Amino acid sequence: MQRVRLRYAKRGRLRFTSHRDFQRAFERALKRSEVPMAYSAGFTPHPKVSYANAAPTGTASEAEYLEIGLADHRDPAVLRERLDSSMPPGLDITDAVEAHTANFADRLAASWWELRLTGVSPAEAERAAAVFLAAESVEVTRQTKKGARTFDTRAAVVSMTVADGGPVAPGGGPCAILRLVVRHLTPAVRPDDVLSGLHSTADLAPPVPPGVTRLAQGPLDEETGTVTDPLAPDRDAAPAISTAAGR
Repeated sequence: MQRVRLRYAKRGRLRFTSHRDFQRAFERALKRSEVPMAYSAGFTPHPKVSYANAAPTGTASEAEYLEIGLADHRDPAVLRERLDSSMPPGLDITDAVEAHTANFADRLAASWWELRLTGVSPAEAERAAAVFLAAESVEVTRQTKKGARTFDTRAAVVSMTVADGGPVAPGGGPCAILRLVVRHLTPAVRPDDVLSGLHSTADLAPPVPPGVTRLAQGPLDEETGTVTDPLAPDRDAAPAISTAAGR
């Protein structure tokens, strides 16, 4: 069985697509593209598709991942192109590589997030970030499937930087861009949890919900605090793959 790892993006209005909706769209794309899927054994065989650490509904992302098993060998570049053309614009298959390593989910150790804080000045965001980063711990409580959970958001945040997003419109209000590198812990710390922590420690409260985009996820370089490409080892093992951008 050939294993192929795919990177895909959720853009524009398609960021509101739930993970289950994406699964349905992707399964239809597999059929339209006539991908020779491998199936599980048993009384109810299902195609071998494995999803890893999907972003929350409503969050845009440039770095979502999945792995598929094929019954027959296919060129990853051609496979990516055919699948991408069968997906709705905004759900874009951006990369493909034949898998030569195991435990791919373990490589997704951290995410790099961008939060667009409309109505918040860069100076205000800088002050709040400094207060948050100076704290030893910042606990927040969130309702989960197992009930209310309290956890430390500060422990998950590797870095937090602020940039000027410019005015919302000509003559409009300010906009701060907050970029976070967040470790994948259990329970997972999401961008809205960090915002809750900023509110509790520094009284930062954007007047409108922020626009959130996952820019990258993968292994965490502890020395530099950056998120690296999780497909890199497989790319080194099989260099003739697609690195084409989505539509």
